[in-house]
Amino acid sequence: GMVFQNPDNQMVAALVEDEVAFAPENLGVEPKEIRRRVDECLEIVNMTKYAQSSPSKLSGGQKQRVAIASVLAMNPEILILDEPTAMLDPKGRSEVIKTIKMLNEEKDITVVLITHYMDEAAQSDRTVVIDDGEIVLDGTPKEVFSCVDELKALRLDVPQVTLLSYELKKAGLPLPDGILTTEELKKENKSLKSSNTKLKNKIEELEEKNEALHEENESLRAENATLKENA
Repeated sequence: GMVFQNPDNQMVAALVEDEVAFAPENLGVEPKEIRRRVDECLEIVNMTKYAQSSPSKLSGGQKQRVAIASVLAMNPEILILDEPTAMLDPKGRSEVIKTIKMLNEEKDITVVLITHYMDEAAQSDRTVVIDDGEIVLDGTPKEVFSCVDELKALRLDVPQVTLLSYELKKAGLPLPDGILTTEELKKENKSLKSSNTKLKNKIEELEEKNEALHEENESLRAENATLKENA
């Protein structure tokens, strides 16, 4: 099943529940089964209370979730979404991405998400970068977003935290490649602080030993001078 960038382009019914029922009706599914699928799919995308509402009265994020429900009603094994958050505000984007992740993780539906938002791509299991119809990068998000220079050359952004980590590493901090979240960066920063503290403690310990050796050496020199005088 496929969900388009603009949900209005695939809305055909006057009510939300009729919109979700449209595809299975055209597939010849029995009425009782259609009713079950409509209720189930609206519940999955958290839109049950809008079943009797007009799609035109919904927000962009809500419309996109109805569009997803209408595709789910066909029981697809694979869900393709063509920039489904491109026309949404941050709240709408968050709602849709949360729904997409739930479908993949809890309903075991394969999701192919086409997006220019790198923060969304970073949440995937596999990230593929395509330029002029050719695959140029393919791997886990950590592998792909480690290639900051290559992505910049393709005029693509990277997640802000990844770019920050990249610049910090260039400045000399020993950070790993492909940091994707603020939590990862905080963890690495904490690790660096811990390492620095251990190093500082070790230096202080060595300085104390060096000072003790210096005092011992001075004591031996004094004893040696005394022996010479007595001789």
